[in-house]
Amino acid sequence: MSGVWLFNAAASALLLPPLNLILLCALGLLLRLRWPRLGMAVSVLALLVLTVCSTRFGAGLFVAPLEKQNPPLQLNDAAGTQAIVVLGGGRLTNAPEYAGQDIPSSASLQRLRYAAHLYRGTHLPVLVSGGRPDGGYTSEASVMAHVLQEDFSVPVRWLEPASNNTAENAQLSARMLRAAGVKRILLVTDAIHMQRAKWIFMQTGLEVVAAPTIYISHAHTTPADFLPSSQGLQLSAYALHEWLGLGWYRWRHPNLAH
Repeated sequence: MSGVWLFNAAASALLLPPLNLILLCALGLLLRLRWPRLGMAVSVLALLVLTVCSTRFGAGLFVAPLEKQNPPLQLNDAAGTQAIVVLGGGRLTNAPEYAGQDIPSSASLQRLRYAAHLYRGTHLPVLVSGGRPDGGYTSEASVMAHVLQEDFSVPVRWLEPASNNTAENAQLSARMLRAAGVKRILLVTDAIHMQRAKWIFMQTGLEVVAAPTIYISHAHTTPADFLPSSQGLQLSAYALHEWLGLGWYRWRHPNLAH
């Protein structure tokens, strides 16, 4: 398992809900020992924010602005593209119903399904990108390629099996694509992740046409969306992770962000 991946995972846990808000609540309890009103206010605020972030409605406040930055692809926008690049979104290891094989996570499977849809409309060659940041026996790219070929009947021309994060996805994929003379790509990932991924791939010199999928904020609102849930908290954490990443890239590459 990659040391960089472990460091990034630990940093994310500290900066994102629920742990950051739990720590803030604990800080409020400590402050109460000397400043009771201030400590109580800090703890109550932390709990209120945690409650809002745990609802799908609250998560939508962070998710919707991310998704609006990249509207769904229109096929005429794909003109001039030379390849479809699909980024891994995680996998489930040791799936017993598949004789212990690794299988794509729900997010990865939806990305692969959309890539197959694009392939049928364009017949562009496909690259899948994903390494072994979780310490798995096989790369995520291998798992993705197997599903595309066996379940969707989509051939995969390139496998990029060594990347452990989005930056490495871009660097290593761009190296393979440049060697094949590819300069303009359709990039497939979920809509929440797309803006950061697009910026990073553009930094390699590739021309990037966004092909996002999994639009969370377009779902119909129901009363259950206002109740705290683990799904709502997970969505908030994911969206906030992307906002932090976008802030980091705006700071490091101010010209790219405009």
